Amino acid sequence: MSDTTNKDTNQEEYQNICYICRRPESKAGKMIKIPGADICVCNDCMQRTFDQMGNGTLPYGNMMTMIPPTNINMDDVLNKIPQRQRVKKKKSEKEVKQAVFDIKSIPAPHKINAQLNEFIVGQDYAKKVISVGVYNHYKRIAADNMDDIEIEKSNMLMIGPTGSGKTYLVKTLAKLLDVPLAIADATSLTEAGYIGDDIESVVSKLLAAADNDVEKAERGIIFIDEIDKLAKKRNTTNRDVSGESVQQGLLKLLEGAQIEVPVGANSKNAMVPLETINTKNILFICGGAFPDLESIIKERLNKKSSMGFQADLKDKYNNDKNLLRQVEVEDLRAFGMIPEFIGRLPIIFTLDALDKDMLVKVLKEPRNAILKQYQKLLALDEVDLRFDEEALEAIAEKALKKDTGARALRAIIEEFMLDIMYEIPKDDSIGRVTITRDYIEKTGGPRIEMRS
Repeated sequence: MSDTTNKDTNQEEYQNICYICRRPESKAGKMIKIPGADICVCNDCMQRTFDQMGNGTLPYGNMMTMIPPTNINMDDVLNKIPQRQRVKKKKSEKEVKQAVFDIKSIPAPHKINAQLNEFIVGQDYAKKVISVGVYNHYKRIAADNMDDIEIEKSNMLMIGPTGSGKTYLVKTLAKLLDVPLAIADATSLTEAGYIGDDIESVVSKLLAAADNDVEKAERGIIFIDEIDKLAKKRNTTNRDVSGESVQQGLLKLLEGAQIEVPVGANSKNAMVPLETINTKNILFICGGAFPDLESIIKERLNKKSSMGFQADLKDKYNNDKNLLRQVEVEDLRAFGMIPEFIGRLPIIFTLDALDKDMLVKVLKEPRNAILKQYQKLLALDEVDLRFDEEALEAIAEKALKKDTGARALRAIIEEFMLDIMYEIPKDDSIGRVTITRDYIEKTGGPRIEMRS
């Protein structure tokens, strides 16, 4: 098949877009094709142009500036409407029915969990909860309109300390299920009309991740990170445009609503086509570290028994690293999340803080472990890279001191691997390098063995 045929086939998948107002045919209706060029104009723009020509006023100059010459290069024409703004055609009802999820094709929770175990160490409870939640969500889509019983959507709230793997868990899940995923940062969201990203921009990112395929996007996953930054601001007289107001605006998305989102942009303007997305079947997963939430939980737990012979000690929970497991809805309300918002996130679960043993496992056990990546890099130079168990423990101890979870591991390894990655390629006779605890602690060097 020639390149021209491929190009024609690809273009047939997308809707025609008006050359003037940039609206897709699903919004503007049937298009008028300009002879000699692959350019379309909607009826409204064409009629408005003729009316203004009769009045002698044309905002576009004259008719010849609107309609390109017949000898125009077709590639140049298509480039005037960027690919990221081209909207795919909607499927017919028959095609939609065929594309609906088959219940039998959805992986069972234990299979999803088993696949997650290959990439993520620990967090068994979180993996179990998210496996069941996602499985039930896609069963809900597959069973839609089967009978009079309507299954409600179960969005999720994921709470865990920084570096515990919240974002990586969702990324891995979306990759395994082969569904479009959009990751948004709640810190950039503001109420409509203010500087920053509008709330609808998170859905626009999902549409882009689905290659502008509306039906595919409506079955995707949206992960909103740093959701704790939307907590109500205390003791402020200014309008809370990036806190409570954003929580209020997200309510309709979480519940399910028809919204218009810009295609290929984060904000609506006259030169960007708009597409209608139904968020009813989009799974929303919110995540955040929720700093100081532990102190709110301690306060609540200490109130239960603060007097008498069976009273709890005030410092009883000070050394409990996984105190977040005891979080309740009232703690989140005290933190600053509004009740309506929490109510639309019925599944609340936590991730544990990583201890020394878990950090060592993170280094070496996952399929895409950091150590395996460096071993592969040096294997390309025909060098065998190894790590002593004591060296791994030393790396984990350093990471614990930084208190940033698994994120600290990469920075530590990059630091001591710099000299090795620089020096090893100089000498072709080196066959094996073993990283030792002394090298990590800067009291010695690695063990280097030459080729036999």
